Amino acid sequence: MAIKPPQLKAGDTIGIVALGSPLSTTVINQSITTLENMGFSVVVGDHVYDSVGFLAGTPQQRAADLMKMFENKAVSCILPTRGGVGVAGILPFLDFSVITQNPKIVSGYSDITVLLNALYEYSNLITFQSLLLLDFNPQTPAYNFNQFFAATSALTAPLEIYNPPEIPLVNKVAGDVTGPVVGGNLTSFVGSLGTPFEINTDGKILCLEETHEPINTVYRYLNHLKIAGKFDDCIGILMGECTNCEPAYGVTYNELIDEFLVPLGKPLMSNLATAHGRFKAAIPIGASVRMNVTERKLTVTESLVSP
Repeated sequence: MAIKPPQLKAGDTIGIVALGSPLSTTVINQSITTLENMGFSVVVGDHVYDSVGFLAGTPQQRAADLMKMFENKAVSCILPTRGGVGVAGILPFLDFSVITQNPKIVSGYSDITVLLNALYEYSNLITFQSLLLLDFNPQTPAYNFNQFFAATSALTAPLEIYNPPEIPLVNKVAGDVTGPVVGGNLTSFVGSLGTPFEINTDGKILCLEETHEPINTVYRYLNHLKIAGKFDDCIGILMGECTNCEPAYGVTYNELIDEFLVPLGKPLMSNLATAHGRFKAAIPIGASVRMNVTERKLTVTESLVSP
């Protein structure tokens, strides 16, 4: 069973790190103010404000900031500023044994999901595809905050993962499977193939989403995962939205799912509102989830955090 990090409580300390691309100082400071107004204390990593081209510091600097947050006994939750690119570059510089001994809530999406899955694979830690620092602002829907805090603060189980009412989950291939959920951003995982940190889908429910890619590129990435055997190993497929993904040669994202993924015959549900979409369901990476496609239900079968 995966390690459950201690629950997030009112007044806890949240550690801020920049693990991929830089974020503007204004957005960082505004989001920190939002967290403080919520009653949290905030610790900021040494390189959070760094900007070296499209990266927020060297891989070693970003990794060091993350390790300091795990080693800081006062920190309960670690929030990256954003994703972007370059998160995979920090992975060789992490001490996963130290992380195992100091479990904490780690949340994020986009390129951060490479880290979330590596923490599950190498430290056996449940992590959360959920909010980033930049999401802590007045424009974020209440649904997103409700999902984040239900996942990171509540000790109850089972816990249903649900879409907003106006965005229904879609039944594509019937089935009812239970297993650990892994996944996140499609582009990021294709980039990790052939490395020690490529995603492990064996016996897992594979969740994928994408943003700002034409559908022929999404096809290329899905086909790469298929050739790599990632759909052979998984027990089910959960497709999130493809936000701002333009059709290519007349083919839409939903048509690509029907033509490429449905014939694989794995239990398949689509239209999950998460990650890059406006509405962000919290997906617990490494936790046991029941995916009942027939009833269009996603249910976390265990509590996600410890007292």
